[in-house]
Amino acid sequence: MIAHNLGYPRIGSHRELKKACEQYWSGKTTFKNLLQVGKNLRQENWLLQKQAGIDLIPSNDFSFYDQVLDMSLMAGAIPERYHDVILNKSNVELDLCFAMARGYQKDGLDITAMEMTKWFDTNYHYIVPEFHKNQSFKLFSTKVIDEFYEAKQLGIITKPVLIGPVSYLLLGKEKEEGFDRIDLIKNLLPVYIDIVKRLDKLDVQWIQFDEPFLALDLSEKEKKAFAQVYNEIRKEIPSVKILLATYFEGLRDNLAIVKSLPVNALHIDLVRDAGQLTPVIGAIPERMMLSLGVVDGRNIWKNDFSKSLTFVEKAKTALGEARVMIAPSCSLLHTPCDLDLETTDTILLPEIKQWMAFAKQKLKEVVTLKKLSLPETKASAQLQLEENIKAIESRRTSSRIHNPTVKQRVAALTDADAKRQSTFTVRKKKQQDALRLPLFPTTTIGSFPQTIEVREWRAKLKKGELTPQAYEQHIKAETEKAIRWQEEIGIDVLVHGEFERNDMVEYFGEQLQGYVFSKNGWVQSYGSRCVKPPIIFGDVSRPNAMTVAWSAFAQSLTRKHMKGMLTGPVTILQWSFVRDDQPRSVTTNQIALAIRDEVVDLEKAGIKIIQIDEPAIREGLPLRKADWNEYLAWAVKAFRIAASGVKDETQIHTHMCYSEFNDIIESIADMDADVITIECSRSQMELLDAFADFNYPNDIGPGVYDIHSPRVPSKDEMVYLMNKARAVIPAEQLWVNPDCGLKTRHWEETRKALIAMVQAARELRTPVAVSR
Repeated sequence: MIAHNLGYPRIGSHRELKKACEQYWSGKTTFKNLLQVGKNLRQENWLLQKQAGIDLIPSNDFSFYDQVLDMSLMAGAIPERYHDVILNKSNVELDLCFAMARGYQKDGLDITAMEMTKWFDTNYHYIVPEFHKNQSFKLFSTKVIDEFYEAKQLGIITKPVLIGPVSYLLLGKEKEEGFDRIDLIKNLLPVYIDIVKRLDKLDVQWIQFDEPFLALDLSEKEKKAFAQVYNEIRKEIPSVKILLATYFEGLRDNLAIVKSLPVNALHIDLVRDAGQLTPVIGAIPERMMLSLGVVDGRNIWKNDFSKSLTFVEKAKTALGEARVMIAPSCSLLHTPCDLDLETTDTILLPEIKQWMAFAKQKLKEVVTLKKLSLPETKASAQLQLEENIKAIESRRTSSRIHNPTVKQRVAALTDADAKRQSTFTVRKKKQQDALRLPLFPTTTIGSFPQTIEVREWRAKLKKGELTPQAYEQHIKAETEKAIRWQEEIGIDVLVHGEFERNDMVEYFGEQLQGYVFSKNGWVQSYGSRCVKPPIIFGDVSRPNAMTVAWSAFAQSLTRKHMKGMLTGPVTILQWSFVRDDQPRSVTTNQIALAIRDEVVDLEKAGIKIIQIDEPAIREGLPLRKADWNEYLAWAVKAFRIAASGVKDETQIHTHMCYSEFNDIIESIADMDADVITIECSRSQMELLDAFADFNYPNDIGPGVYDIHSPRVPSKDEMVYLMNKARAVIPAEQLWVNPDCGLKTRHWEETRKALIAMVQAARELRTPVAVSR
């Protein structure tokens, strides 16, 4: 029996990678120092897993930015616009990687970043590969080989991890019409074969090919590609052991493909689909081992050993001990690094902490399950089993989890609670009369740059070095500065900047009952962006107003309309670590009622425009289309519950990013937000086609510049994008705004970009007004 891991967090227990990357980007550290930080993290992770008792330790799971982008570099899938970056001899491979991810605006060059989107149904973002008809590939980066050799020098024979060639192509996007990216498999496959051959010469034993698309709906052509790929790799390199990893869902009908592939082991996710174990056991051939993903790689709850052992025993009985592997359900990239860092001075309560396991602890769970499954080591792990049983029972019976009042309120919900008073057509006329906004009204998505000073004030407040009163005065002054500046440049609908907020979910979780927090529970969202998801452990309710005081204060400073800024119930759910002892729909309705109460109180405080952000609506979609309708029904209803307690004159906005809307556009319309703002700039307004084809009835704000890049777009560029939007959406429905919140940007670039944005809107109004 083998205990192995699919991937480990790369940010470092103290976010060392984030800090090193950002210092390098700002010129505060050298390239050499950045490389050393990466090397230190890789080696620490390998040694940690070795000491934990993991038999097969992954390599090439480390990345300075994103693992999909690394694969694009490996395969030489580098868009032509970056070739000047390559030719600049001062640039190295890693600088090219950063340019592709973040854009490039120096050395006389002005190059846009590649598109970014969500990694399946997680909150991790990857850089989308760009493909062209008849595209050729060639080995450009040998990172996977270099890191295998690096570990070998430490005396550790790792299991290199590669995104499988079929999934890599399916993760990308065709940048021209007239071809299917899966047809590029014949051009791509030689690069993979070259890599595997090179690894084989270094005495690699196992290679892990991640093929998560095997858990999705596939076309016949895509199914055939899997057979083509793995038969060819096996033919060229017969000695290497291949572990085919699937995760995030069950194989279902794709089991028929997998059982015929010439691979040595198959990994399945039993956290997401425990029911697939029986059919998989009955289908795989004798030559194939089975890896059981029983430890949750996406949540922070302690594994239930008794439950997991039933899966292991079932597999052992059917397949034999030698053919069973034990692992997390997926890469541990999605979990925080180390629960041991949550000491007595953190926010976690000891009772609740005992119910949890972070990445380091999950490694121990995998190893303990292996020990408990083997006769010769079972006795030595008996104490861990008894402690685990006590912790699981403690959580099940804890009085902290259940709130009868909350449960009763959710049970009493009716369809009427999810409907506005009037249709959008009626509401729009009333809102036009009440708000008096111009054509192409300008606004931002909510947050403004959180400067070093703002972060220092928050840190000093937590340490007791700044009184709450002094902190509040600092934040009020910063808020007033932001409002005066917005008035000065002429933005139509203002925001207060959210300087009092740490994170768009954590801020609300801190004020809701049913939540707890970690101090060091950071996970990577994209690049150097890390988030610290709050933890929903029990029934959720709102004991007090959360944003009303700050919104009312901001509105008191200006005659212009001030948006109230809230995070929506589905996003709060998706971007938290969620309790797993009740349906997610029930937890979402609890959150929706809490947000509804806040919306009503904002309206009472004189806020006439309220934004309820739902960037995670599409992210929450089940991976199989057959399961979509059930999810969309409760997700859309939860948003409407949150938004429907106000008068017609109150304008409800929502914001979404990194979403392909074509296949769920009807559900987006069903949300019935008065205004939706969406990410559009990286895709050059392509996302608007879905709204145009559907004849979307409500108002839309397509983002005109990419806030995830330091690049500052020109006014003409924004006008160009909005003219593309006008070609498919009536001008009367359009707003002008950035792609997303500006919290992670710097003020210098923000000022330039927003001034250009306002100028663009003014230029747009004149010809429209004349034509009308």
